[in-house]
Amino acid sequence: MVLVLGRIITVASGKGGVGKTTLVANLGIALAQKNFKVLLVDADIAMANLSLLLGMQASPITLHDVLVGESSVEDAIYEGPAGLNFIPSGLSLESYRRVDTERLESVVREVASQYDFILLDAPPGIEKNVMSALAAADEILLITIPTSPSIADVLKTKIVSQRLGSSPIGIVVNFRMGEKGEIKDDDIMKMLELPVYGNIPFDLEVRRSFMQQNVQPVMVRKPTTPAAIAMRKIAAKVAGIKAHEFLAEEKKQGFLSRLLAMFKRGKKKPSK
Repeated sequence: MVLVLGRIITVASGKGGVGKTTLVANLGIALAQKNFKVLLVDADIAMANLSLLLGMQASPITLHDVLVGESSVEDAIYEGPAGLNFIPSGLSLESYRRVDTERLESVVREVASQYDFILLDAPPGIEKNVMSALAAADEILLITIPTSPSIADVLKTKIVSQRLGSSPIGIVVNFRMGEKGEIKDDDIMKMLELPVYGNIPFDLEVRRSFMQQNVQPVMVRKPTTPAAIAMRKIAAKVAGIKAHEFLAEEKKQGFLSRLLAMFKRGKKKPSK
């Protein structure tokens, strides 16, 4: 794959609960850690969650304010983990009712030249807000879990995105557990006619990332856990870079962690 910068990619699913927002947050961090200029946009206008995962829910100006014409897009951009930029959506139902989601594409295009990657976290389903998030992007990265209902739902999203003029580029399979009955990659690729960009294993560390007093994406809190490593490989695929370049930092951190653990084990308690 040839690296192309200035890309607008919407991450979309069929239904909710498949890990879409988690993927957006960690994918963005992985790219930013490799010095790409990254902007995340919480395009789930009605049920914004990306700011909660990033620990940035107190942002005073949001995408809602931009879409109703009360603020500029520049005023709604904040710095997040690893130096990435982030546009949150508001949590106010009152402002949501006044939002014009059809303006989303023009808002994103206004700042597109400033970034290597803009990742939009789309709402689940295929209603109006989803259409706006799909239409705003050049490319669509789909995410599913390895079950027939989830794959059927994401197929609908793929078809809608194509009709809107966006190009689905691949599929991410989340929550792999290696259990009997999970749909295999080859079958998923045949059904969706798209390459599988990666498999993310079920990993309790991802869940624990939401349960901390200070919520942090797993890419920051536990960068060497299996799910984080899998998402770095997906980031490499998206960026068109060899996976080992993205994993070099994990290997370094893993070595240092093991060395530190050995040092701690080797220390003797002082005699009384």
